[in-house]
Amino acid sequence: MVEVGKIKIGNGLPFILIAGPCVVENEKITFSTAEQIKKITDELRIPFIFKSSYKKANRTSINSFSGLQMNDAIQILNKVKEQLSLQILTDVHTEEEIKSASEIADILQIPAFLCRQTELLIAAGKTGKVVNIKKGQFLAPEDMKHVVEKIESTGNKKILLTERGTTFGYHNLVVDMRGLEIMKETGYPVIIDATHSVQIPSQSGVSGGDRKFIPTIAKAAAAVGIDGLFLEVHPDPEKALSDAASQLPLSSLKDLLITIKEIDSIVKK
Repeated sequence: MVEVGKIKIGNGLPFILIAGPCVVENEKITFSTAEQIKKITDELRIPFIFKSSYKKANRTSINSFSGLQMNDAIQILNKVKEQLSLQILTDVHTEEEIKSASEIADILQIPAFLCRQTELLIAAGKTGKVVNIKKGQFLAPEDMKHVVEKIESTGNKKILLTERGTTFGYHNLVVDMRGLEIMKETGYPVIIDATHSVQIPSQSGVSGGDRKFIPTIAKAAAAVGIDGLFLEVHPDPEKALSDAASQLPLSSLKDLLITIKEIDSIVKK
């Protein structure tokens, strides 16, 4: 089990939600989305961790929006943290970014493409923060044990593992539900990222996706017995500045969470 503030993750406990817009676009969207998700999760009694990246460092095109100035984005995340009393998760991309990010983030997330970067993993582990590692699209689930060992080498055992699909040919991802069980063998909580899993990578210079399959993946993973559900959520995905095709509309969140909670309770009864 991993603890983030008062939130406990894993060990057969009910699932937790990690959710928010892909990237910090501006203060209004970031804060209002966090506020509305908090209202929904409070009503449904689902532990909630707010997610948004202060920067997207792996955009397909040089012309794609990658974020605000880092300090500005971090201050917005800090406002969400303090005014809404929420735990915060955000990506880190370099060792140099970790110090600033760890001052406000409760969970440091290692992006999928960087999950084998030894120095980055060790630097994140040394902060003592919870570290969420996205499984690379190029990795078999059993290979995540080697990634885990890098964090553990720092003495940090506050680790989460997140599935987000595996490359299947060109421009396609597939989620092998067996991988969730395989990653559980590490002894750490396993999360499903049901939004990045529906991406269609590098489509005409912009990542595409098919958001109608987000509930399908989320429900299937809940039936396996996940410890957490990761969703990128936006009030108007079509106008989102990043991952527009694979973010869940905020208006669809409550109904999906009700279904996932029902499945989760049956599986863990």
